[in-house]
Amino acid sequence: MTTLRELIAGDKLIVAPVALNPIMAKLAKDVGFSATYLSGGSLGWYKCGTEANITMPEIANVCVDIRAASDLPIIVDAGGVGDPMHMHRAIAVMEAAGISGIEIEDQVMPRRVEHHLAIEHLVPTEMMVNRIKEAVAARKNKNLVIIGRTNAIRIPGLSIDDVLRRAEAFHKAGADMLFVYCNKPEEFRILGERLPGPLMMFAPPDGFNGFGITPEELAKLGFRIAASPGAAFAAMYKAVKQSYQALYANEVNPYMGRGGVRANMLEAHQTCDLEKLVEIERRTMQD
Repeated sequence: MTTLRELIAGDKLIVAPVALNPIMAKLAKDVGFSATYLSGGSLGWYKCGTEANITMPEIANVCVDIRAASDLPIIVDAGGVGDPMHMHRAIAVMEAAGISGIEIEDQVMPRRVEHHLAIEHLVPTEMMVNRIKEAVAARKNKNLVIIGRTNAIRIPGLSIDDVLRRAEAFHKAGADMLFVYCNKPEEFRILGERLPGPLMMFAPPDGFNGFGITPEELAKLGFRIAASPGAAFAAMYKAVKQSYQALYANEVNPYMGRGGVRANMLEAHQTCDLEKLVEIERRTMQD
């Protein structure tokens, strides 16, 4: 399996869909993706507690479950993680969990829920620089990609030059990849022209078709990872809600259609390697 470091050393933009559990990771691989993203935001909604309430051991447990079922590289949104001292424990735990990339933000700790309302509370650049330096110092797996992220572009009154200077400081501190949150094609062009690659971004919620800048253009600008943090979670939420509504109303789910539940359960069995496990059991067990 190609490592994340090898992927970002290439010349293409790699889309990494959110995977919150083993079966999502296996489905991502079956479809053809080469990496997955463990979004802190989606994991927070998945646990009905918000990202601000998730602990590092919880994230690690999810990663272990996923790694037991899938060999795709996992990029973890680890948020602020903590002060520079906390980085040593965080990196050790994440490496033990088998992740390939860790996204470290300049958020204050404990995290603020207002982050989900586009209201950011960021630490000074110097604090974030020290977080990255200590993360680099704590790293034992040379293939672990350390990603420095900032949402500073959402701070009122902060110029794009200020945002770029903050990101450049992350790079000088040793971050392997920079992630400056933005969502407009013109902003991506500015970042690509003025920041050293490789760069990370969020994929548009509705995909790149009609977005205004293509994956090929982004790749030429130095972007190598486009994480999709919520699309699959939103699809799961809608599908489950619709299933419950149809079941409660004693109706056939229009999304599944008659017979669709059984057909998709059989597909899920294949995704989970039931046939392989049955073969092993029959070969090794006696009645």
